[in-house]
Parts: sequence; C-alpha cells; structure tokens
Amino acid sequence: MGRSRTCELCGAALIVRPHGGRPARYCSSACRQRALRRRAASGVAPAVPAAGGSVLPSALDSFVGRQHELSDLRSLLRRTRLLTLTGAGGVGKTRLALEFAKGLPKRFARADLVELASLQDGALLTQTLTTALGVRERAGRTGVDVLVRAIGDTSQVLILDNCEHLAEPCARLVATLLGRCPRLRILATSREALRVPGETVFRVGELTLPPADAGDDATALLRSEAVRLFVDRAASNSPGFTLHRGNGHLVAEICRRLDGLALAVELVARHVGALALSDVLAGLEDQFSQLDLLTGGSRTGPARHSGLAAAVDWSHRLLDPAEQAVFRRLSVLVGGFDTTAAQTVCTGDGIARREVFRILCALEAKSLVVRQPGERAPTRFRQLSAIRVYALERLRASGELHATLGRAFAWLTELAGRGRGEVFADQAGSPLAGERDNLASVLACGAGHGDAVRVRLTLELARVHYQQEQPSAARALLTGLLRGAGGRALGGQVPALAARVACQQADPDEALRLGEQAVRSERIRRDAAGLANALDARAAARLCRGEFAEAVADLRECLEVVASSGSPQDTAWCTHHLAWALLQAGGELEADELMSRCLPVLRQQAPWPRTAAALHTAGAVRLALGRLRSAETLFAEVLRIVPEASFHALYPVEGLALVAVESGDMQRALRLYEASAQERRRLDTEPEAPWRHRVEQAAARARTRLSAAAQEAAVAGARGLRGERLVAYALGAAGGEERTGRHVRATGRPIPLTARESTVAGLVAEGLTNRQIADRLGLSVHTVATHLDKIRDKLGLRSRTQIAVWAAARTEGGCTAPR
Repeated sequence: MGRSRTCELCGAALIVRPHGGRPARYCSSACRQRALRRRAASGVAPAVPAAGGSVLPSALDSFVGRQHELSDLRSLLRRTRLLTLTGAGGVGKTRLALEFAKGLPKRFARADLVELASLQDGALLTQTLTTALGVRERAGRTGVDVLVRAIGDTSQVLILDNCEHLAEPCARLVATLLGRCPRLRILATSREALRVPGETVFRVGELTLPPADAGDDATALLRSEAVRLFVDRAASNSPGFTLHRGNGHLVAEICRRLDGLALAVELVARHVGALALSDVLAGLEDQFSQLDLLTGGSRTGPARHSGLAAAVDWSHRLLDPAEQAVFRRLSVLVGGFDTTAAQTVCTGDGIARREVFRILCALEAKSLVVRQPGERAPTRFRQLSAIRVYALERLRASGELHATLGRAFAWLTELAGRGRGEVFADQAGSPLAGERDNLASVLACGAGHGDAVRVRLTLELARVHYQQEQPSAARALLTGLLRGAGGRALGGQVPALAARVACQQADPDEALRLGEQAVRSERIRRDAAGLANALDARAAARLCRGEFAEAVADLRECLEVVASSGSPQDTAWCTHHLAWALLQAGGELEADELMSRCLPVLRQQAPWPRTAAALHTAGAVRLALGRLRSAETLFAEVLRIVPEASFHALYPVEGLALVAVESGDMQRALRLYEASAQERRRLDTEPEAPWRHRVEQAAARARTRLSAAAQEAAVAGARGLRGERLVAYALGAAGGEERTGRHVRATGRPIPLTARESTVAGLVAEGLTNRQIADRLGLSVHTVATHLDKIRDKLGLRSRTQIAVWAAARTEGGCTAPR
C-alpha cells in the first residue's frame, strides 16, 4: 500500500508507490501545465535545478578558491544529515553553501535555500520555511506537519542560511524535520553551531594567504585564494587591473592585513582605481580609517554585508552584556592571547575571573575570536584584524580603554618578572617572546604604572627584537633608553644588549664602545651577575673585531665571576662561550676539554636554543681537530632538535657542508652551502663573521674541485631544498637511521625503477603533491599513489621524504640506485 500525498495545484490525493522513484508533485499533466502557466504569468522563470528541482539564486560574480572545502563538504554530506558551516561574519559561508549546493549529485531531488537574516521572531520560523518552499497550510495541520508532509521521503537538501540569531528555534525545528523526514539533509550556515545531535560542524576558515617569501612572484602569489579574489574583484571595479611584479607585494600585504577574510577582501578591492594600492595599504595600517575602507558593499545584498562593520555589528548585537564586555576588552591584545591573558585583561567592572573562560569559549563558538593555528600549549586565540578594529571602537565608546590597557600593562609586567635572575638574559628565551606585538602595542598606547616599569618593559621588548633578529627595532628602543635617566638606572644591562645588537648589525666599533660602557657601569655597581653579562657582551664585540685573545681574557674573567655566584647552567653557558673564543684563537685542544665539561650540563638543563648552540660549537671544535665523524654526529644532533624553519637549522647544515669538504664530497658540500645561502637570503640572516668566512672558504674550495657542469648541478639541486627537505637531505649522509636506503644495501641490489616511476620520484623531489603529479603526467591520483607504493617497495624506503632524498641524490650523482 502506498502513502498518500496531495497535488501541489489542486490538492487531489496522490499515491506514492512503495518501490520508490521520484515523487509526483501533480495529479495530472493538466495540473502540471497549469502550474507552469501560472509561474510564467507571475514573471517567475522556471528554475533550472541545481540538484533535481532546486531553486537557487544565480551568482553575478565569479566564485574564487575553496576547492578543498567543496571537496570536504561533498565527503561530509555523504556521512551526515546535518552539516553546519560556521565562521566569522564575512568569511564566505553563504556563498560556499550555494556553490556547494549547485554541484550536488542528481540523486537529490531538489535543494532549496531559506534565508533567515531578516527574520527576527523565532515563532515565525516554520511559517517562513513553508513560504520559502511554496507549501500551503491545510486545515487541521500545524506548520511542522505541513513541512513534514511536503518533504516526506524525498531525497532533498534544505539550506538554512544565517541561523545564529535564531539558533534555538532552528535547532528544535531541524531536529524535528530530520527525525520525521528520513531522506532529508540540512545544510545550515551560522556563526555558531546549532548543537543538534548528529550535527557535523564545518568551520569555514579565511582564504589562503600568500607565503611570506613570495615577494613579487605573480605565479606564487596567485596560489593564494585571497590574492586571486582581490585581483578578480579589483579588475571588475577597475578594468585592466592585473597582478604584476610592480604591485604584487602590495596586494599580498593588503590580503595579509585583512587576514584573508573574504568580505573584507572584496570591500577593499572595490577601492582600487579610486585609490592607489599604497594608499589602500596605508589606510589599513590606520585603525581609524580601516573601517571606512571596509564599507560600501553591494546595495542589493543583505544589509549585514553592506560593510564589514555592519557584518560584525550584526554578531555583536547577538551577544549578552558580559560577552560584549569581554569581546571589546580583548581588542587591546593585538598579538593574540591565551586564556590566562584573557582572564587577566578582561576581569573587573562586573566580569568575574571565573566567567571569562566560559565567555571566551562562547565568543569562539560565535566566530568572534578564532584559534591560532598550531598545536602549542596553551591554546592561543585572536580577533581577526577587522573584527578587532570594530571591538576597539566599542571599547573607546564604552570609556573602558584606559582601565583595560592598565590591566594589560600589569599582566605584561608580571610576565617580565618571570625572567629575573637570569645572568645572560639577552641570550635566554624571553618570557615575553610570544607577546611581542601585545607589548609593543601597550607601550605605544601610553598606559603604565610609572617610568621604572615602562623602562623595564621597553628593555624587554628590545631584548625580544634582538633574539628574533630584528636589530633595527631593538637599536631604536635602546638608543632612547641610553639617553634617558631611566635607562641608566638599569646599570650595564642596556649598553650590554646594545653592544650585542651592534654586533648583529656588523658595527664592531660601536659594539666595543658599548661593551666597555657596560663593564664600567657594572664594576661601579659591584653587581656580580651584571658584570658577568657585561664581560660576555664585550667579549662578543671583540670577537666581531677579530680580537680573539682579548675576547678569551674577558671570558676567562666572566667564567670566574659566574662560577662563584651563578647556577651550573650559567657556568656551562659561559664555558661554552670561552670554548668558542678559544677555537677562534687557535686553542682547539683546550676548547675541546671545556666542551666535554659543559655540554652534558647544557644537554640536561638548558632550553633547546642553548643546547643547539653548544652542540654546534662542539662540532666546530671536533672539525678543527680533524675528527670528522664526531663532528658530523654533533651537527646532525643539532638538526634533530631545532625547528626546521628556524635560522638555527642553517648552522648545522653549514657544518655538514664543511664535513663534506674535508671528506672530499665536494658536490654535496656545495649543494648544502647553496641551500643554506638561499635560506639565509630568504630569512635575511647572517652568521657571525668567523663562521661565515670559514664556510665561504670551504665553498670556494669545493668549486675549484668541480667542473662547471657539476657546479651548475649542485646549485640547481639546492633550489629545491628547503625546510624539511633540506634537513632530510643534510641528514641523508649523517649516519645512523637517517641514511636513506641503508637497509636496501644490506639486502642486496635494489630493483630498478621504471621510467614512469623515476619520473614520479623526481616530481616528489620537486615538492609536488599527488594531485599535482597526476595533473602534470595526465594520470589519476590513485595511479600516482600506486607508483609511490611500488617505489617504496623497490627501494626499501619508508616515507615520501626518503623518496625525495633518494631522487635528489640520484640527480646529483647520475646513479640509478640509492646512495
């Protein structure tokens, strides 16, 4: 027996057969034709279905990017019946949902969009849905019953757009419909999850941004979704606009300033033509004019999208008073924050500390704060730039700006206090390293608790800049402190740090002058820790000047002072510095004996940057003594503990290049040198002069032993080595388990690769993904994966990285088996 339905035109009963099939909407061809004529007479064109019988609005501009998201959504909708797209206002949820719906497979009979932005009364939600779906109520049936009867067992997708202000009534209705309509799927967009059982939440992130090292390379920049969207919309507003080497860096920086927020990118792109790109960027740098640039949206679009301020204001009005207070107070933390920072800065004036965590989670759920990428603990959050500007305006209007800045200042002061007691604080990890932007912003705002505290925090900010290799910023701050009475009150700390900064800037004469000033100041103060730090800074200046014997003398005195009053770690650190100076002065044997004493302590107690520096010194000493295997092992140990993207990883790479030269492997040495040099140029960092000279001399020696063709091959091979691939290649001949293919050689000759497999391996070495390789070779992704499995089996390799290393070595040596 079938289930009854009614004709959409005359209401006559229909019979739905149990064997399924596409459900009828009309009782006869006459009703179907009559309905068609009525739609034509009303001026409504018959819909062109996106899925089966869908009525979806047609976009008037192009859809840019989001291909990965569309693929993920297709996969998710096969596994869930309620899929909610969440994200900040203006991130592009609605447009993504519509683009996705237009590509739904034909098994869905229809897809319907229900826009809820203008609906303010949740009691009218059901009526709004019935109207949007063209369903008429019948006597004796409630609105929900009518919807359930109309949908029935149709395979249908219902798009509920903009649910956040009606989250509770939407959740109740969605749960009812899904429970009573077994083949219905719902795609919702909301700034927070509906929290319905079975719901899958898909967070729509910002558009991808260009990499920091893309420069003006248009090809690299256009891989960024934000850049492509900006160029597309700018060209629509100003015909003839294109991306080229002259404007690429400006477009990239504009997109970064906008955090890749889709609506913000579109709004700012509309100013191209009326304003030069440099003026647009300057406007975004000014928080007072930034909101002006983020206005002027489409007159025909939703009111909440008339400008980004309007979009954020829409979300702000949905917050309760406590949430609004925390939202605006967080705006002073321009560099992001963890929960402790949020609790400290937002507590007070009616907000209890214990409430802040709950409110922070609520703001994150409503997409008004976002989690920063990465897995570091504690979890950090931030407000997107445009949202933070709006929140700061609300903070000013509330009259709470001064009090909130005061709490931020007190929090930063407490953090700075955790680093006190460090003898060599300039070279230790600052507790404020992760809060550099917050510290700079709060100091610039003028809030504080007195000149002494302000001077202390200014020194801490300069220290962070020095440790992050930003000497110009550090020097500007230190110059101000050296001129003021507050800086002099800190004794030799300011000139000691200034001496180190001058070394960073290759200004050895100024470095020595400042180092001597620091030592004089600390001898007068009779502060042992301060004197040790000053002597260490002056020794650094003398090393920069090539005065190795004088540097050794300073460091011997420093070691005596520290040994009598410092910690074992401080003593070990100073011992390491003395060993480095002795190495430059020709005292390799004493340096080796000193490193054997201090290295175990640093391995056990010191943070990784200090341990890495000491291991590097120990490796350089062993290299000078001709103990190549030991040196290689030490340099490899450094590579295993430093972050791959850090400039710290370049020292051991260069050390391994030196080992390769001494071992006679000139092509490997030159490739390592060139790869390190290109990374140093990209990161804009240089090693200390003695080390740089030694590495450059070794590279020159390698070149003299190689033919022109071999030199070109080494340089070409270095271009593809960066980050993980550079580390893998450097470790590939550094012994131990890292040596690629060792177990293959132990079991006999490897099976040769086919020509296609060799090509795939070469493309892996170039850094291409399986999809990119498939596109390049005209294969399917599955076929590429099969080739990779065969390559692993034939060569006895375990990972993609090892394949890349093998392919690079094959190119270098012209061989057909792992080296």
